[in-house]
Amino acid sequence: MVAKSSVARRRAGRLAGLGVGGTTLLALLAGCSRSAIGETFGHFGWPGEGISTQSHRMYDIWIGSAVAALVVGFFVWGLIFWCIIRYRKRGDELPVQTRFNMPMEVLYTVTPVLVVAVLFYYTAIVQTDVNRVNKPDLTVEVVAFKWNWQFNYRDAPGKDAKTVASTVGSTEEIPLLVLPVGKRIRFEETARDVVHSFWVPELLFKRDAMPGILRNQFEVNLDKEGRYVGRCAELCGTYHAFMNFELVVVTPDKFQRYLAAKESGQTTQQAMGAIGYSGAEQYAIRTKPWDSRRTTHNWNPPPQNAAGTPAGATAAGK
Repeated sequence: MVAKSSVARRRAGRLAGLGVGGTTLLALLAGCSRSAIGETFGHFGWPGEGISTQSHRMYDIWIGSAVAALVVGFFVWGLIFWCIIRYRKRGDELPVQTRFNMPMEVLYTVTPVLVVAVLFYYTAIVQTDVNRVNKPDLTVEVVAFKWNWQFNYRDAPGKDAKTVASTVGSTEEIPLLVLPVGKRIRFEETARDVVHSFWVPELLFKRDAMPGILRNQFEVNLDKEGRYVGRCAELCGTYHAFMNFELVVVTPDKFQRYLAAKESGQTTQQAMGAIGYSGAEQYAIRTKPWDSRRTTHNWNPPPQNAAGTPAGATAAGK
């Protein structure tokens, strides 16, 4: 009786310890926001919370999934080390062999199914929200080409809409995509040559720009001003790695003044000056134009004459 009572007390103590530990863990998690947890652990590999309402929802499910995975992982690791220590070899006597444990088998079959079902449910909700297309406040046509971008501000959604202003990048100049905060913006994507992919890491989202009649589209609600580097996320040729642009998120008032300046025929830099940017701020400041290496490192340089200039060049052309 004494032995049985001692075993019962030990089991009760273990259960109490597990209960206290679980309660403490739940209290700690309840007191921490997802952003605080993400910042503590480096956002679990993501760039951050994002700069749109859609990206915040994706970030929340990412952090929630990571925390759930860690909880399950620590639980499994705890069971493994507990079994290693508790049932380590203590002699040459063969321990009692258990052929099956029906409750345990049901538990480790049903539990993963429930975990996957919960993750699938929330993923489907967030994915539906991210892919939802409503009536936008602004439509931007994204035209990708080797190896740069053209951004057309349109007067309405759809391929038949008219372009009211446009920005085109070049080898010497990074294109600026100026957009307002607090507005619903639709991106309609197309490409002139091969498949590209429109990607701003802080949006936590990317979508391919396809050549031909297929026009991918998505919408965002930007909620944070700032300047962010955009990239092509689809291998598209020699200078794919340098196919950058810069997203400039401003207030709605500044955006209206910028768009009006562009519609009046001003350059992108002049329009940036109209909303308060000066000097280098009128150009991309988070990235820089790429070096095409078409002169100094040209694999097929033009033939040189005796004076060291390209053959056929005139004095005016030097």
